[in-house]
Amino acid sequence: MNTILNTLTSEQFEHLTSLHLGKGEVLFHENDRCGHIGILLHGEISIVSYLSNGKEIIYNTLKDGDLFGNNLIFSSDPRYKGDILALKDTDLYLIERNVLIDLLQENSSFLLEYLRIQSNLGKSLNNRIRLLSIDSAEERLLFYLHENQDTIRFTSVSSLARDLFLERETLSRLLSRLQKEKKILRQGKVLKLL
Repeated sequence: MNTILNTLTSEQFEHLTSLHLGKGEVLFHENDRCGHIGILLHGEISIVSYLSNGKEIIYNTLKDGDLFGNNLIFSSDPRYKGDILALKDTDLYLIERNVLIDLLQENSSFLLEYLRIQSNLGKSLNNRIRLLSIDSAEERLLFYLHENQDTIRFTSVSSLARDLFLERETLSRLLSRLQKEKKILRQGKVLKLL
């Protein structure tokens, strides 16, 4: 179970809304007002937007234990920047804004865990901005490896390319070249910096 949920009493749990989403189901649409934070128990959710030409922009992919809406709920314009889409069957909890405020005021363990999550999100966004500021695909990959203690586990080259904001073909060629140059070691779905 998610660490933040472990801070709740059984009475506090009663104020959470439990939901199940089927694969392909949209929980919230782009520009919907964010009135909850979501905590994923099991499954996978993508925050995705679509350009007028039909191109898909994936802002983030969330897995077990991740939160969403936490960076919007207290903003001056709390609207989702993309659809909240289940990539597979997903179970989650929603915490309504007023309930969240009560939990933050009444439960210091919940407050500290929430602040830790927000701090980590800030660090992650800073790293993403830094990653995007790197023009070279090779330097971007090497930076990403370095930020992940020189080892990356990935589900597919396509998913890693999305994480690096690169085209799949560009990353595939880069991985082959860096392996030949013995700068990286690829063992299945694990990359290591040499």
